Amino acid sequence: MNNFDLKNKTAIITGGAQGFGLDIAKTFLTSGAKVFIWDIDDAELSKAVKEIDNKNLDSNVVDVSKFEQVKDAVNKISSNNKIDILVNSAGITGPTAELWNYDNKAWSDIVNINLHGTFYCCKSVVPIMIKNNYGRIVNIASVSGKDGNANASAYSSAKAGVIGLTKSLGKELATYNIAVNAVTPAGAKTRILDQMTKEHVQRMLSKVPRGRFLEVSELTSMVCWLSSEENSFSTAAVFDISGGRSTY
Repeated sequence: MNNFDLKNKTAIITGGAQGFGLDIAKTFLTSGAKVFIWDIDDAELSKAVKEIDNKNLDSNVVDVSKFEQVKDAVNKISSNNKIDILVNSAGITGPTAELWNYDNKAWSDIVNINLHGTFYCCKSVVPIMIKNNYGRIVNIASVSGKDGNANASAYSSAKAGVIGLTKSLGKELATYNIAVNAVTPAGAKTRILDQMTKEHVQRMLSKVPRGRFLEVSELTSMVCWLSSEENSFSTAAVFDISGGRSTY
C-alpha cells in the first residue's frame, strides 16, 4: 500500500472498532494521524485499543443515531484538537426480507444508523472544518445504494441516501478546502456479512465480475487517498470499488 502523509491531522472514524473502520484507523495511525474511533460496542472498542496500542489512538462510545451523543463527542474532541478528517463507516445491514414483509423497527434502525448517523456526524463536524478552511469527509456507502439489493430495501435505501447526501454536501462546501466523497464497496469479508443469510451473501457475490469479495485493505487504500491533501480537487463524487459490478 502507498503511504499517505497524514501527519498533524486528526481523524474521527465511526464504526472504528471493527471491519472497514478498524483497518482504516490502523492505516491512518501508521500515516501519522491522531485517530478517534467511535463505536456503540464498548467491548469491541476496548479490544481494538488494546490490539493497536498506539498513543495517538483514542476511543469514544458513541451511538451515531443519537444526535446529542454525536454533538457532545465532537465538542469534547474539538476543545483540544482540530478535526481534519471524518470517515463515516458505522453501519448495519439488518435482516433480509421482502419490502412488504420488512419489520418496521428494523427499517427505522437501519436508516437511523446508516443515513441519519452520517447526517448527524457531518452536521456536527462541518462547522469546525469551515472555521479551519480544511477538511476531508469520506462516507462509506455501498454498491447496493446504486443498484439496490433484493430483500435489502432498507439498507439499499439508506445507502442511496448517503450517496445523495455526499453529492449535496460536497457542492455546499466546494468553495472551501473541504472535500466530501463517498465510496461504494461491494461485499467484503467483515462481520457485517454475519447479519445476512448465506443465500443473500452468495447472490451478492455472484454479481461481482471479479468473482471474489473485496479485500478490506483495498477499500482502505482508496479511503486514505480521499482523506489526504493529495485529494485536492475531487469532491461530491462517488468512487466505485465493486469489482466491476457497477460501472458508474
